[in-house]
Amino acid sequence: MAKFMDKVISIMGLGEGEPEEEELQAEEEKDDVREAMRGRKSPQVVSIHTQKQLRVVVMEPSTFEEAQNIADQLKNRRPVIVNLENMDRNLAKRIVDFISGTTYALNGNMQKVGNGIFLFVPSNVDISGEAREELKEKGIFWSFSK
Repeated sequence: MAKFMDKVISIMGLGEGEPEEEELQAEEEKDDVREAMRGRKSPQVVSIHTQKQLRVVVMEPSTFEEAQNIADQLKNRRPVIVNLENMDRNLAKRIVDFISGTTYALNGNMQKVGNGIFLFVPSNVDISGEAREELKEKGIFWSFSK
């Protein structure tokens, strides 16, 4: 108990005594550890925000059964461009309804980019309206009147 009180008194600065030998050894050990840590190489810093190459799937379905393949692409987090220009209007409407339901369920987005051409993207991809307008000006997309 006396050692405890001596330590409390010395911590508070009220004691007159010199630091004990044990305290000096503990401080030296801490210094040795610090010195050893300085001698090590610093850890390599690696960015975890690497850009993964994004693949866009372009599909031109000819039957309604192919709509499930398009939905599977969206479930695998791949953007899909669907060309329905050369398809029966009623069948094209059914396919768009099915895929837009899938897109909604996956928190994705849909954009009509041309007459019968649609872009469906999962939640990890954003569609920017400014980029679309810029591409329109360059002639990539063309507008059709109905």
